[in-house]
Amino acid sequence: MSMAPRTDTRSPAQDDSAPHSADSHDLIRVHGARENNLKDVTVEIPKRRLTVFTGVSGSGKSSLVFDTIAAESQRLINETYSTFVQGFMPTSARPDVDVLDGLTTAIIVDQQRMGAHSRSTVATATDTGAMLRILFSRLGRPHIGPPRAFSFNTPSISGSGAVTVERGGKTVKERRSFSVTGGMCPRCEGMGTASDIDLTQLFDESKSIAEGAITVPGYKVDGHWTVRIFAESGFLDPKKPIRDFTGTELHDFLYREPTKIKVSGINLTYEGLIPKVQKSFLSKDREALQPHIRAFVDRAVTFTDCPECGGTRLSAGARSSKIKGISIADACATQISDLAVWVRGLDEPSVAPLLRALGETLDSFVAIGLGYLSLDRPTGTLSGGEAQRVKMIRHLGSPLTDVTYVFDEPTIGLHPHDIQRMNALLLQLRDKGNTVLVVEHKPETIAIADHVVDLGPGAGTAGGEVVFEGTVEGLRAGSTLTGRHLDDRTSLKPSVRTPRGALEVRGADSHNLKDVDVDIPLGVLVAITGVAGSGKSSLIHGSVAGRDGVVTVDQSAIKGSRRSNPATYTGLLEPIRKAFAKANGVKPALFSANSEGACPHCNGAGVIYVDLAMMAGTASTCEECEGKRFQASVLDHHLGGRDISEVLAMSVAEAEEFFGAGEARTPAAHKVLDRLVDVGLGYLTLGQPLTTLSGGERQRLKLATHMTEKGGVYVLDEPTTGLHLADVEQLLGLLDRLVDSGKSVVVIEHHQAVMAHADWIIDLGPGAGHDGGSVVFEGTPADLVAARSATLTGEHLAAYVGAGA
Repeated sequence: MSMAPRTDTRSPAQDDSAPHSADSHDLIRVHGARENNLKDVTVEIPKRRLTVFTGVSGSGKSSLVFDTIAAESQRLINETYSTFVQGFMPTSARPDVDVLDGLTTAIIVDQQRMGAHSRSTVATATDTGAMLRILFSRLGRPHIGPPRAFSFNTPSISGSGAVTVERGGKTVKERRSFSVTGGMCPRCEGMGTASDIDLTQLFDESKSIAEGAITVPGYKVDGHWTVRIFAESGFLDPKKPIRDFTGTELHDFLYREPTKIKVSGINLTYEGLIPKVQKSFLSKDREALQPHIRAFVDRAVTFTDCPECGGTRLSAGARSSKIKGISIADACATQISDLAVWVRGLDEPSVAPLLRALGETLDSFVAIGLGYLSLDRPTGTLSGGEAQRVKMIRHLGSPLTDVTYVFDEPTIGLHPHDIQRMNALLLQLRDKGNTVLVVEHKPETIAIADHVVDLGPGAGTAGGEVVFEGTVEGLRAGSTLTGRHLDDRTSLKPSVRTPRGALEVRGADSHNLKDVDVDIPLGVLVAITGVAGSGKSSLIHGSVAGRDGVVTVDQSAIKGSRRSNPATYTGLLEPIRKAFAKANGVKPALFSANSEGACPHCNGAGVIYVDLAMMAGTASTCEECEGKRFQASVLDHHLGGRDISEVLAMSVAEAEEFFGAGEARTPAAHKVLDRLVDVGLGYLTLGQPLTTLSGGERQRLKLATHMTEKGGVYVLDEPTTGLHLADVEQLLGLLDRLVDSGKSVVVIEHHQAVMAHADWIIDLGPGAGHDGGSVVFEGTPADLVAARSATLTGEHLAAYVGAGA
């Protein structure tokens, strides 16, 4: 084999000892960053190193890392495509920064939950599904077809008909047929579930229509568009109890197709109750529904496994083809750690490269702490931390180097035992020659950093500055808030509260739980612990949440547009609008930027959005209202010397003082503001768009709203998510106040500070997936530390509180 001669590209003046000019580009330089709350931030970040960004929630970490560095890298890459291609891509404006130099391709691995479409699973979201389909199409017996024959998203179709063919100068008609073999179950169309409506939740059959038999929310007896259309349709007797309807009347009441009728001289369209309910409620996103509507949908609609495919989504043919007695449905339902062992046991030279690639991908799941998942797990059910780690899978074996990987708190949802493995993976990416940027609060991950950038000193307008830049040792010795709290340790309480009863759980067997019987003490702070996948969420959300008197604050995202803000989300704006209206003798609707008081020029948005097709859209401040969102006449009305736009520009802490005394005193508003301060959100402005809040801020905002709900038991799912070390102490104080007020608080948590502060710990394990699902410890934190060798949680809690061996 011949090789081209090597060309020496050095200049004559450049000797071997002189550094190459290309080696001087070893820094990412940021000068004058002003995105969100950043205050002309200037920072230099070393390349091919692990840099951790620290600081309290809202200090500007995400604004610097995601909204400035990563956003500009991706924008510049998008600009390399033709304008035609750019027209199909998301566009963004250049970040507000003077200079950004030394950028490399940025790959963002964030906490955004993966697509929650019911057809999306762990297998379809990674390459594992495609590789398994190819494997079964080659080795499965009986052979049923190509890879698409094993896809639950591909239906089997066939057709036939006459075609006209030109042959030898003659037109010949021939009969042709075709067929495509897909793997979709024909009964459930690949969804895996069949839905059914419980008619007893729609109406009371002992009553007549006129007596209010219909129990669907919003269906009042005198409702012209709802109940009267049934009563005056002529299809049924409105005074007869529904149980006495004839077959025809019952069919017309429930299922009749849209039919034009006239009621009280008005032309209306009549249709059966069930299609009406399906269009009004069931066709909409469940999370977007009002709480009482959502509760009705949960009661009225039942989802069961498809009777034909048993919930596997696959056709009978796809389920019949097997390798060593295992079908593709069996493989996808198997725990990933076990599936990896099965794949390694297959010895078939014809597909050796495929088996090697599939085995490596499955091993990556195990290495990253997700071996307890199965490939048929819907992606919508993954937590934010799990979704982020699934996204990491494709990058672990990537041959790319000199890439900037950006992670948003990768340790979220991880047990202290699993954090060590995550740290090893971050260092593995760095050692391949990549730049790794991590936004993180956990001291275990901060400790492995080559470089630390600490933002602060506070949050919101009190933050946005670089208060420290250097090594971990320098941070620990410094005077910043992060440095002072880096070695904080919560000690075990000398005495714990006495329970006032217990919440009994018997025979819990959802997911991996193994017929668990446990008593959850009431009137105390209970921590549910265990490694990721041990069954904590299955126990609490499957057997405790949903009971009467139980208020659940989970990790689901907040629904809201850029018009939504803390004032609208918490219900704070309602008493404020009423107070303004009462003080000025006008309607409350005037003080809503989404209603009558909105600036007509920008429709209450405060900015004018201009879509520039394939170029980045722009947002400019509305010249009419100067960004205040309200009509000028509305701003003439004052309360306590302030107009409504000035009130919405206040911070929560400032508003708490404003509405607490004097002319503007409004107890209802003050009560909501007190809760926001309690959860550590005193720095937020009332009118700040929800879309600008960090993950930790959104979770605490949700906690503040749920604190108003009446219930004796509060269930919190990892409330320390996104919390700075200094804020954990404040959270513990809030939990104490809830318990001392007579509530019972149950916390699913990995943070050792919460474990040490709890009155009672229920530890699940001993491992994850089928290796977990059992209660391995019940007792006080002191008892768990004393029995430290019995569980992984005990070992890490003992090390955290400094207990001797």
